[in-house]
Amino acid sequence: MNAMLEARGLVKSFGPRVALAGVDLVVQPGEFVTLVGPNGAGKTTFLRVLATLTRPTSGTVRIAGLDPTRDGEAVRRRIGFLSHRTLLYGDLTAEQNLRFYARMYGVEEATARIDSLLERVSLAARRHDLVRTFSRGMQQRLAVARAILHRPQLLLLDEPYTGLDPEAAQTLTDLLMGLVDEGCTILLTTHNLERGLSVGRRVVVLAHGRVVYDRPREAIDPRSFPKTYRQVVAL
Repeated sequence: MNAMLEARGLVKSFGPRVALAGVDLVVQPGEFVTLVGPNGAGKTTFLRVLATLTRPTSGTVRIAGLDPTRDGEAVRRRIGFLSHRTLLYGDLTAEQNLRFYARMYGVEEATARIDSLLERVSLAARRHDLVRTFSRGMQQRLAVARAILHRPQLLLLDEPYTGLDPEAAQTLTDLLMGLVDEGCTILLTTHNLERGLSVGRRVVVLAHGRVVYDRPREAIDPRSFPKTYRQVVAL
């Protein structure tokens, strides 16, 4: 079976600035990996490369065994991506937003899929309300529904907990855990160490544009991890 995600020697430079300095990471189908690291570590750049939004300077990426440079459309159909922006239209309703993206992705039986997702993210009662009237947590839940509308195999989430209150954060966690139980592969970035340990089943630390730590969650002592983190990011 192909790895769901495989990055080898991944480098991304912006002029003289090196954002990724040779990232190696393999994620198997069904894994839930949290990618933690300080600001400027390259987390967002890495996800953008994986999502085919920017090309690497060198190195290789494979998504479900496919090369994004040759099979871009097929790769994008396998990926759901949530960035710092929700990519929702504030002057459309929740349902209208999902219908728009369903047309873009060619989702079959779109009405049933939209109904199911609105129920799942607890927004069915607000389906006809304009998104600009939604709280940050509600918009984030709808953005997750948008990202999984086409049933992606790989879900890439860039700091999805930013701005969420504890209740909204728990709702998001429950949703993500349910997706993993269904076989979805998730790679989630966060700068919050406690969050990284609590939601992921594997923790990877990115610092200075490279992977400096990679352990399954059960092999990590939460009490000593902050000290370990400070040590590895300082190397």
